[in-house]
Amino acid sequence: MESTLQGQLKSWRHHLHQRPETGFEEVDTSDYVARILKTLGLEVERGIGGTGLVANLRVGSGTRAIGLRADMDALNIAEHAPGRAHASLNAGKMHACGHDGHMSMILGAARLLAERRDFDGTVRFIFQPAEEHGRGAKAMMADGLFERFPVDAIFGAHNMPGMRAGSFSTRPGGIMASEDNFVIHIKARGTHAARPHMGIDPIVIASQIVLALQTIVSRNLDPGLQAVISCTEFITDGIRNVIPSNVTIKGDTRSYSKDVQALLETRMREISEGICRTHGAECEFEYTHEFAPTVNSPEYVDLAVTAARNIAGENAVDANVQPMMISEDFGAFLQAVPGNFIFIGNGETNAQGGVPLHNATYDFNDDILETGARYFAEVARLALPRS
Repeated sequence: MESTLQGQLKSWRHHLHQRPETGFEEVDTSDYVARILKTLGLEVERGIGGTGLVANLRVGSGTRAIGLRADMDALNIAEHAPGRAHASLNAGKMHACGHDGHMSMILGAARLLAERRDFDGTVRFIFQPAEEHGRGAKAMMADGLFERFPVDAIFGAHNMPGMRAGSFSTRPGGIMASEDNFVIHIKARGTHAARPHMGIDPIVIASQIVLALQTIVSRNLDPGLQAVISCTEFITDGIRNVIPSNVTIKGDTRSYSKDVQALLETRMREISEGICRTHGAECEFEYTHEFAPTVNSPEYVDLAVTAARNIAGENAVDANVQPMMISEDFGAFLQAVPGNFIFIGNGETNAQGGVPLHNATYDFNDDILETGARYFAEVARLALPRS
């Protein structure tokens, strides 16, 4: 039989799923979340970093505070879910990453903590905009998030298709990578395809660059470290019988430390400019830092693991999961304050919840909502114990 809490979590989640909003446009989402939090008796501060908000729950006389964070934004993906009663009502947008579920779990934790009041200190419920393109955390911090609402630690979670529903996994240190984006513009001299000697072929140059970039990880990086360089777009202004004048290569890199990020940027620039110079072409190299690596603090990993085991059982928690090369905006928060990020299983591949993230048929698994809410409430109880 469905619990009262589970029923409310599903109602919240389905409402949010039907009304997805993308980065920095989460106006209705923020309004809805704020109304719920105020109904629970929490103090709510709006407009932090745009559409972000923070709700505060103070219990006892403790001076410590923790943050529990949920991301709010959806994706520009048209949902393909025939027969799904709670499918998106906003054309071309959907919660394809489960942020509707994340918000509902944090709201559930707020309800549990407001009812139980079994901690001593302050819990700050942080609802962040614009996670998908890595801008929301920085926007909230630039707006004085941690100066106005200081925390001793911050905790977050993400559902993970492919993991058993309701199981947890985390690790000390780097759990998710940084994401840096690059653009390489090659300016050469176009010519007739039958007379290549009259021009400077940027396709040949760009091809050499793509291949040479792969030697950075294999020959410049310590084998004990991790990084990925991926060229994902190759754009030219040529046609079938015309060698182009311009080629643009786009892509991203993933790594876990600032030193590795710096090495990748330096070597990529040197290789790209060097190959172009060898062939008599011009090179413009752009490299931007989009997502910080998500690096967990060991002491709060232990706390999160204990909380997860208390809720899901010893065998449902992996305390040393393999790091992933995906990126999360939560990493920016962890550069400012210590804390922990954990994965919660959404369902195995062939089971409910197993559809991959960012897929038009994806849906957050309602069966893990209460588990997630109780996990976050348990984190607060352990981090802010009553004397």
